[in-house]
Amino acid sequence: MDTDVSLKPVSFWAQLNALMRKNLTFQRRNIRTNLGLIIIPLLLCLLLFSIQKLAAIIAVEPEIHCDCGECIDDESQESCDKKCSNVFDMIVGKSTYCPEPHPPQLPVLFQIPMTQFRATKSSSSPTSSNYNSGLPDNSCRKNGSCPVTILITGQNRTFAKNIGKNLFGSKTLENPSDSVNPLVVASEFMLGTTAFPPSTYYFEPAFMMLSPALYIIHPKCSSNISFPVSIKMGGLSLSQDVKCVDGLSLWRENSSVINKELSMGYQMGNPNRRIDEILAAYDFSNTNSNIFNVTIWHNETYKNIGPLLRISRASNAAANAYLQFFKGDNVKMLLEFVKEMPKGATKPGIINVSTLLSPLFFTWVIELLFPVMLTYLVQEKQNNMRMMMKMHGLGDLPYWIISYAYFLLLSASYMLCFSLFGSLIGIKIFTLNKYSLQFVFYFVCINLQISLAISSSALFSRVKTATVVGYLYVFISGLLGSSIFERFVEDASYPRELLEVMEIFPGFSLYRGFYELAQYSLRVESLGAPHVGWKDINNDKQGMRAVLIIMIVEWATLVLLAYYLDQVVSNGKGVRKHPLWFLSKFQGKTNINKQRQGYDILINMDKPDVAQEREIVEKLIQEPSKIQAVLCDNLRKVYPGSDGNPDKHAVRGLSLAISQRECFGMLGPNGAGKTSFINMMTGLSRPTSGTALVQGIDISKDMDKVHYLMGVCPQHDLTWDSLTGREHLLFYGRLKNLKGDLLMQAVDESLHSVNLLDKGVADKLVGQYSGGMKRRLSVAISLIGNPRVVYMDEPSTGLDPASRKKLWSVVQQAKKDRAVILTTHSMEEAEALCDRVGIFVDGYLQCIGSPLELKARYGGYFVLTVTTPSNEEEEVEKLVQQISSTAIRVYHLSGTQKFHLPKQGVRLSDIFREVEAAKRRLNIQAWGLSDATLEDVFIKVAKAANSLHDHNLDKKSD
Repeated sequence: MDTDVSLKPVSFWAQLNALMRKNLTFQRRNIRTNLGLIIIPLLLCLLLFSIQKLAAIIAVEPEIHCDCGECIDDESQESCDKKCSNVFDMIVGKSTYCPEPHPPQLPVLFQIPMTQFRATKSSSSPTSSNYNSGLPDNSCRKNGSCPVTILITGQNRTFAKNIGKNLFGSKTLENPSDSVNPLVVASEFMLGTTAFPPSTYYFEPAFMMLSPALYIIHPKCSSNISFPVSIKMGGLSLSQDVKCVDGLSLWRENSSVINKELSMGYQMGNPNRRIDEILAAYDFSNTNSNIFNVTIWHNETYKNIGPLLRISRASNAAANAYLQFFKGDNVKMLLEFVKEMPKGATKPGIINVSTLLSPLFFTWVIELLFPVMLTYLVQEKQNNMRMMMKMHGLGDLPYWIISYAYFLLLSASYMLCFSLFGSLIGIKIFTLNKYSLQFVFYFVCINLQISLAISSSALFSRVKTATVVGYLYVFISGLLGSSIFERFVEDASYPRELLEVMEIFPGFSLYRGFYELAQYSLRVESLGAPHVGWKDINNDKQGMRAVLIIMIVEWATLVLLAYYLDQVVSNGKGVRKHPLWFLSKFQGKTNINKQRQGYDILINMDKPDVAQEREIVEKLIQEPSKIQAVLCDNLRKVYPGSDGNPDKHAVRGLSLAISQRECFGMLGPNGAGKTSFINMMTGLSRPTSGTALVQGIDISKDMDKVHYLMGVCPQHDLTWDSLTGREHLLFYGRLKNLKGDLLMQAVDESLHSVNLLDKGVADKLVGQYSGGMKRRLSVAISLIGNPRVVYMDEPSTGLDPASRKKLWSVVQQAKKDRAVILTTHSMEEAEALCDRVGIFVDGYLQCIGSPLELKARYGGYFVLTVTTPSNEEEEVEKLVQQISSTAIRVYHLSGTQKFHLPKQGVRLSDIFREVEAAKRRLNIQAWGLSDATLEDVFIKVAKAANSLHDHNLDKKSD
């Protein structure tokens, strides 16, 4: 194997290839999840289609007889009348569904205020003489006798008032003897109605009301005057009574007074709060014998979605009044009727559910992918999977390219299935818009959504939080779009510039795009217009062009922002860069402070081995030509305190030199700083001060280069359950620049070395592995590719004795050509593997040296263990004092006692002789003598360090 392979930087394309192969395998194993995501819009379309079909089934065609009212020869009048008993439903049905080659001639009516809303001099009205003069007291509302009021103004008061008198007609009222045609009545008098105006004039609701709805407005009206009128409608002869209502014409000083009076009466346009309604108002302005100039206020209180069909009567009344003033009562310019165009028969319409739900439905469908992508990215960060790949040489750019490509492929498949299936089942928004326009819009939408998910992922560290926020974004953005944003779009008075500012919010821009597509489809469906294309979106009244421009600019901006936030906020939970790292003057500038920390140095001045290690580091720093595998110079890590707690000093002024082909063991109790040290060295966290060099490369400046040189076995296994052990090693091997046969050979050797090659274990999914098997795989991953420095954080945790021995042989073989830094709680493991050992307590390096040196330096005593009955413990203690007066009992339980005997002045022969002699008088059941172990050294050093720490705390408190 080429031992220098890992020293060569892995090319961008090699990283891209490694990650792409891994992701293809991973996504292929998760094909059900991916297909499930793609099928979601199909299910939603099916739901939409089912609702549409259900609406079609429920919709029952009305029983409309288009020949109703025209009885055939063999049909009795009685059966004909029975068939057409519901006149109102029949007329409405005929006007909607039956052919109308000759629509009826219907008169245009005034819109008369309802009795309870006619203008009076109420207490809420202004008291100024300019307002309400001439109006009756509001007591008339009790008996329904309030008149209908017309307001008049103009430059010539006398002239305007004279014309105003003619508005009600010039003839006197008389009860007719027979039924008359309403067209005749409308030509002679003011004919009005309190019924709501029709949407078309195929029929007039005023002629089909059960209660009186037709009125003649006249200044001299009596309660006994009534006009029976008849009209032919839909083949039927209809008769309706016309009652008389008083008409009141009042003068106002100018149009401003009229405006205010109308506004006060209508209560700011809220029909539920209207108080005093006026029939109409006229400003004759500068009208004279040569000029007819009039401004008309008409009553539009009862308008609906239909056209303004009643205004023509107010205009015709003014024209007739003007003509009659100058030419006499017999001169008229009549608007006798309004008639719709002929039409053919139509079928009952079925509600288009997709049109009703657009664009909210489509916005929600597209945005459903946002929380999925956001959760995927945050999960890789939370589980440290991205950081694991980064520590083995994967750069940021290849990671984001492959992630973006996966999201783009997923989103494109999602949208393609959605639009194609929607087109097949006939959803109008897909079928009635140009597919090229839709393609561009959907493509920009999904890219904007991907960039938004990537940039947002930098702000989250927990999957649960990201998931909740993601779905809240989908839900709230859709609701805000439909309830607020759409109203601004439809309000022509709202500035278009502010709309475009609102569309910077991605949810609103997506909503606006679907809103425009929905409007295009409605236009095509209702008006038969051609499909909307690219030339149509250039219309300033349309918003699609602005939406596309905004989304494209925002897409590019969010891509750059995502990369920036990843470097300075997230970086896969690794070391974050300076906010201005891209500027040359900030290149390599960090918060690392190389000044010595006096307190940390003084603490260890009484430890010669630690002080000597510090001196070695200082010399090596001054000689850069002598490259060490790892060189730490006064490395410190402090975690800021919170909630009033003090700062946590995890690593305090560590100076350490580790050479190539050396295995260095880090021992210490939990919380001593071992994992914090490895996190700093692997790029998971930044040192608070100090620096470290790996193969001569500063971790504070070129961590990306350091990643190429190292392998990591983390404390917790970081693997993908959907990949096999072999696939893991293939991926990490490619990241270490291994290719072809060299890669396959290295993978097989690694699997064999950790006993994963037998019985097909290597090709099983890691999700089926036991804890010990995953641990061995993590060790194999850290060693593949021959990295120069390997960090192993408690690698034997969870292994059985046989696997542990096998692992030790792997590490012993690996340290022949690389540096290994090992943390462990097993003293046996440290003695078997480590060339040197450092014991850490409370962030300090307490001692350093080989296991034998430490035992000799901190041991210096024999360990005597004696087991007797409990009642003989005192006799055994006296025996040991006879052997050595400085012996210390360190343990006793149920007759078993352990003593430390200093080696000075004690001979082994004396110990054996005294114990053998004591057997004659004592019941010594077992005894043993041993040298001090590394575990004894560890306990002794830890106790001494904790005592010193407690003493320093006491001095500080004093």
